[in-house]
Amino acid sequence: MDSIQMSHLRLLFVVFSSFLAATIGDNSTDSYWLLRVKSELIDPAGALENWSAKVHICSWNGLTCSDDQAHILGLNLSGEITPTIGNLTELRVLALAYSQFNGSIPIGIGNLKHLIFLDLQNNSLSGLIPEEIHGCEELENFAALNNQLQGDIPSSMGLLKSLKILNLANNSLSGSIPVALSRLSNLTYLNLLGNELSGEIPSELNQLVQLETLDLSENNLSGNISLLNSQLKNLESLVLSNNALTGSIPGKFCLRNSNLQQLLLARNKLSGKFPLELLNCSSLQQVDLSDNRFEGELPSLLDKLQNLKDLVLNNNSFIGTLPREVGNMSNLEFISLFDNLITGEIPMEIGKLQMLSVIYLYDNQMSGHIPIELTNCTNLTAVDFFGNHFTGTIPATIGRLKKLFLLQLRQNYLSGPIPPSLGYCKRLQLLALADNKLSGSLPPTFRFLSELSLITLYNNSFEGPLPTSLFLLKSLKIINFSHNRFNGTIFPLSGSNALTALDLTNNSFSGPIPSTLAMSRNLSRLRLAQNHLIGNISSIFGQLTELKFLDLSFNNLSAGLPPELSSCRKLEHLLLNNNQFTGTMPPWLGSLQELGELDLSSNQLYGTVPAELGNCSRLLKLSLHSNNLSGEIPPEIGNLTSLNVLALQRNNLSGSIPSTIQQCKKLYELRFSENFLTGSIPSELGSLTELQVILDLSKNHFIGEIPSSLRNLVKLERLNLSSNQLQGEIPSSLGELTSLHMLNLSNNHLQGQLPSTFSGFPLNSFLGNDKLCGPPLLSCSESMGQRKKELSNSEVVGIIVVIVFISTVICFVMLYIMLRIWCKWREVSISSADSGGTEKKREEGKWVYGDEKRRKGEYWKVNSLSPVSSQDKRTSGIACIFQLKMDSEAM
Repeated sequence: MDSIQMSHLRLLFVVFSSFLAATIGDNSTDSYWLLRVKSELIDPAGALENWSAKVHICSWNGLTCSDDQAHILGLNLSGEITPTIGNLTELRVLALAYSQFNGSIPIGIGNLKHLIFLDLQNNSLSGLIPEEIHGCEELENFAALNNQLQGDIPSSMGLLKSLKILNLANNSLSGSIPVALSRLSNLTYLNLLGNELSGEIPSELNQLVQLETLDLSENNLSGNISLLNSQLKNLESLVLSNNALTGSIPGKFCLRNSNLQQLLLARNKLSGKFPLELLNCSSLQQVDLSDNRFEGELPSLLDKLQNLKDLVLNNNSFIGTLPREVGNMSNLEFISLFDNLITGEIPMEIGKLQMLSVIYLYDNQMSGHIPIELTNCTNLTAVDFFGNHFTGTIPATIGRLKKLFLLQLRQNYLSGPIPPSLGYCKRLQLLALADNKLSGSLPPTFRFLSELSLITLYNNSFEGPLPTSLFLLKSLKIINFSHNRFNGTIFPLSGSNALTALDLTNNSFSGPIPSTLAMSRNLSRLRLAQNHLIGNISSIFGQLTELKFLDLSFNNLSAGLPPELSSCRKLEHLLLNNNQFTGTMPPWLGSLQELGELDLSSNQLYGTVPAELGNCSRLLKLSLHSNNLSGEIPPEIGNLTSLNVLALQRNNLSGSIPSTIQQCKKLYELRFSENFLTGSIPSELGSLTELQVILDLSKNHFIGEIPSSLRNLVKLERLNLSSNQLQGEIPSSLGELTSLHMLNLSNNHLQGQLPSTFSGFPLNSFLGNDKLCGPPLLSCSESMGQRKKELSNSEVVGIIVVIVFISTVICFVMLYIMLRIWCKWREVSISSADSGGTEKKREEGKWVYGDEKRRKGEYWKVNSLSPVSSQDKRTSGIACIFQLKMDSEAM
C-alpha cells in the first residue's frame, strides 16, 4: 500500500474519532471542513457522493442536524468493512473500534501478514470469525469484544504464535473452547466472557505459562476445574463466574510461589468445604466463592491471607461462627457473608479493621449485641445485618461512622431508642430499622441527615409526635413509619418534593392530610390507613399524576370524592373504605383505566353503581359493601373480565343479578348478601368455575329453585343461600361440591331429601325449611311419620275447637232464652203486687238486701220472690245482664 493510501486511511480514522468526540460548529464552518475531508478521501462506494455545496448540508448522507438545522449534531459513516481490506498487505495497525461497522469480518483479513494490532471492538459485526485469521502471522493483539459474532472459535487461531492478547468477550460464540488455543505460548491475556461456550475447560490451557489473566465467565461451561497447576506461575486473575462448574476446588490449586491476586468463582455449582489450599495463596486480594454449594465452618487461619481485600462468600451453606482471627486481616475492605448459616456473635476484634468499608452479614442466624467496637471502623460505608437475631441496643457511638451510606438493621430483636448520635452520620442515605422492638421518639438530630433518601421504621414501638425539623429533609424519597404509635400531624414528612412513597399505616396521626404533599409530583404510593385523620381529600391531590397506590382507609375522612382525582390516570389501587365519605359514586371512576383494586366499602355513599365502572377492564377487586347504594346491578359489570373479588353486600340494591356476570370467569369471591335482589338465581353463575372463597346470596328475595348448574363450582369452599324464598328440591348434583366446608340453606321453602354428602354439615345449615329431610335432619321416613302424626293432632285440635265453639253458642242461646223468660215473669209479678206495702218493703229491703245479704256473701244474688219498684226494676235489669256477662266469662 502506498503512502497516499495510508494517509487517506489515517485521515479517515482522524475524521471518525474527531466527529464522534467533539461537538460540531455552525453550518458554514462544518461544510467547509467536511468538503475538504471528502477531497482527501477515496470513496469507491460513493457514500459521500451528495456531499456538495449545491445541496443543503443537513441532507448530506450520514449527517444529523438540530431541529432548526443550524448545527450538525452527529456523523454516521457506518456500512460494512470492505472486502478489499485484504489488499492493504503492508498494514500493521487496523483500529476500527466504535465505528458502527456491521456485516462480517472479511476473509481477506488473512492477507494482512504484517498486521500486529487488530481492534474491532464495540461495533455490530456478526457472522463467523474467519478461519483465514491464521494468516495474520505477526498479530499480537486481537480485540473483537462487544459485537455479535457467532459460531465456533476457529482452531486455526492456535497458529497465531505471536498473539499476546485475545479478547472476544460479549459476543454469541458457541461450541467448546478449542484445545488449539493452548499453543499460544506468548498469550498473556485471554478473555472469552459473555458468550455461549459450553463443555469443559481444556486442561491443556495449563500450558499457557505466560498467561496473566484468564476470564471465561458468563458462559455455559461445565465439569471440574482442572486449571492452576505448577506451570501457571504468572497467573494473576482467574475469573470463572457464572457457569455450571461442579466438584470441589482441586487440592493443588494454589502454589506457595503463586502470583494469583484475583479468584472469582461465583455463581457455579461448586461444593465441598472452604478450600484450605487457598490459604497458601498469600498474594490473593480478591476471593469470590459466592452463590455455590460450599459448606462447613470458616477456617480460623483465614488471617494467613494478609493481603486480602475482598472476602465474598455469600449464598452458600457455611456454618459456625465468624472467626475472631478475621480481625488480624488488616487490609480487609469488603466482607460479604450473607445468606449462610453462620451463628454466634460478631467478634469484637472486628473493630481492628481500619480499612473495612462494607460488611454484609444479613440472612444468617447470628445473635448477641452489635459490638460497640464496630464503630471504630470509621471507613465503613455500608452495614447490613438484616434478618438475624441481634439483641440489645444500637451502639450509642454509631455517629462515629461519618462515611456511612447504608445502615440496614431490619428484622432483628433490637430494643431501646435510636441513638441521637445517628444524626451525625451526615452521609447516610439508606436507613432501615424496621421489624425490631425499638421505642422512644425520633431524635431531633435527624434534621442533619440532609442526604437521607430512604427511611423505614415500620413494625416497632416508636411513639410521640414527629420533630417538625423533618420537614427540612428534602432528599427523602421513601418513608415507611407504619405500624408504630406515632401521633400528631404528618406535616413534617411532607417537605420533600422528591418523595415517591409514604406509608404511615396503623399509627395515631390526626388532623387533616396536608396539601403540601401535592408538591411531591413524583409520589406514586401514599398509604395513610388506620389513623385518625379528618377532613376531606383536597382537590389539589389531582396534581399527583404519578400516583399508583392511594390508601386512606380506616380514618374519619368525610365529604365526597373530588372529581380532580380523575386526573390520577395511573392509579392502580384506590382504597377509601371505612371512612365517612358521602355522595354518589362518581362516573369518572370509569376513566381510571389502570385501576386494579377499588374499595369504597363501609362509607355513606348512595345512589346507583355507575355503569362506567365497566370500563375498568383491569379491575381485580371491586368492594362497595356496607353503603346505601340502590338501584340495579349494572350489566356492564360483565365487562370486568379480570375481576377476582366482587363484594356488594349490605346495600339497598334491587332487581335481578345480570346474566352478564357469567363473563367474569376469574371471580373467586362473590358477595351479594343483605340487599333486596329479586328473581331467580341465574344459572349463569354455574359458569364461574373459579369461584373458591365464597358465593353469598343470603338475605335477599330470591325465588325459584336452586340451579343445578352450581354443581360446576367444584372449587367452592363456602356457599350461603340462606334467608331467601327459594323453593323446590335441592339438586342432588350439589353433592358433588366436595370442596365445600361451609353451607347455609336455612330459612327458605326448600323440600325433599338432602344429598347424602351434606350429612356432615351442622343442623343449622338447613333449619327453617319445614319439608327438608335426611341427615343431619330427620330421615325422610321418620319425617313423613312425624308429618302424619302432626296432621292427626291438628285434626283433633280442630274438632275440639269446633265443639267448644258450638257448645259455647248453644249455651249463650239457652241462657238468653232463660233470661228472657225470667225477665217476663218478673214484670208480671211486679205489676200484680199491692202498691200499699211498697214503702215498708223498701225499708225492709234496705237492711235485709243491703247489709245482711252482703254479710252473707250474696250481695250480687237476686231474690226472684222480692217485689221491687220501677227504679229497682231498671237496676234489676242491669244486674241481670251483668250477671249473665259474669257467668259467660266464667264459662
